[in-house]
Amino acid sequence: MVAEPSSAAIRDIAVKDNICTTEWNTTCSSAMLKNFKSPYDATAVRLLRNSGARIVGKTNLDEFGMGSLNIHSIHGHVINPHDVAERRSTGGSSGGSAAAVASGMCFAALGTDTGGSIRLPASYCGIYGLKPSYGLVSRHGVVAYADSLDCVGVLAASAQNVHEVFGIISQHDYHDPSSASTGRRDRVRDLLQQRFANSFGTSLHGLRVGVPQEYFPAELSPAIAHSTRIVLSRMQRLGATIVPMSLPSTPYALSAYYVIASAEASSNLARYDGVRYGAYVPPDATTDVTRAAHIYALTRTQNFGAEVRKRILLGTYALTAEAFDNYFLQAQRVRKRIIDDFDGAFALPNVRRVVEEEDTLLATSPSVDILVHPSAIRTAPKLDEDSGRLDAYVQDVLTVPASLAGLPALSVPAGTGDDGWPVGVSLVGQWGSDELLLEVAEVLDKHVSSSQPDEPHR
Repeated sequence: MVAEPSSAAIRDIAVKDNICTTEWNTTCSSAMLKNFKSPYDATAVRLLRNSGARIVGKTNLDEFGMGSLNIHSIHGHVINPHDVAERRSTGGSSGGSAAAVASGMCFAALGTDTGGSIRLPASYCGIYGLKPSYGLVSRHGVVAYADSLDCVGVLAASAQNVHEVFGIISQHDYHDPSSASTGRRDRVRDLLQQRFANSFGTSLHGLRVGVPQEYFPAELSPAIAHSTRIVLSRMQRLGATIVPMSLPSTPYALSAYYVIASAEASSNLARYDGVRYGAYVPPDATTDVTRAAHIYALTRTQNFGAEVRKRILLGTYALTAEAFDNYFLQAQRVRKRIIDDFDGAFALPNVRRVVEEEDTLLATSPSVDILVHPSAIRTAPKLDEDSGRLDAYVQDVLTVPASLAGLPALSVPAGTGDDGWPVGVSLVGQWGSDELLLEVAEVLDKHVSSSQPDEPHR
């Protein structure tokens, strides 16, 4: 993290380096944008400044947000501050923001989440990380990776801190065409008020918590499963009802996510040709300058890292005529099924989809208010492990379904694993129920601080 030399104050906010700020360059941790300085602040940054917050620096990330371990960056790897000597990953792509919070450098940090890029670092670093409902926080001023998935979110050391920052940045913005209207926000708030007349306070009485069986795959560490059970037991003691359930389309989410995200990335990053956008690389004697494509290719080859080049190529192929039906359209069909699974699970209707009369909005079948599942399949991996293997992509397996559906998801600390490293558990709600997740997390926070430590994993 690049920051001013100062002590962290209650309003000090760090900003992920793919979110535009006027004081510092916005590099996206890429050589392509190493000298780019934005002439304006992103909307989320502007709202924080107007509230009295001080932006203290920019944080490292995987290049253009593409990665799960924060190792794909021109600035180098981000080391997890939980124990620097072990040299473990912070998770990605918002690993720099998570490290800044976990090490006490700031009150909170802004990150972006495309398929788990806030929740995974929050889990690995033992902090709170919120991916808001898609459209609640403006994306204006955020360098695009995948437009239908990108969300600006918050990482902080407590649920209350996340709640405070989220309350400031969650506003309609006419600069962002995907920003949710004020009317839609009000409608969700009214429905939540109908469901829960009063805030929870110190109890979760009346809350129905779903536990989807598909979020406990064979790859899941036993220690993380144990920590998740402890959180569920704690919620039950506080009055919540635990409901086992199934979301059958979940196993297909990861494949669909990488097709859709890569396809959108290939479109968004096509602008970086060194002429209109991006750092220009002059052609050498071996470059055929009779075709502009050769000059563009030289710039992109030298300025994009290996991971970004890989995803651009995969996404470009998915959008070709021969692959479009079998890959991109099929991935969109899977996305629709995942959204249907979630809508069938929640008591609250999805106001982004439902347009019927008011009396048809409330669910008629047994349903739940939130879902609970592990945030990651393991604790933070070591940086010296082989980062090129397929495991790097599997890290997102538990986080991408909520991203595909545009739902709010909050990773909360859930103790440590058998290796002594932090474990996170995610709370997921229907679209617009971000406040509900934060209230539940605050109740859990109070319960943990006022009770004896839970039994450690053996």
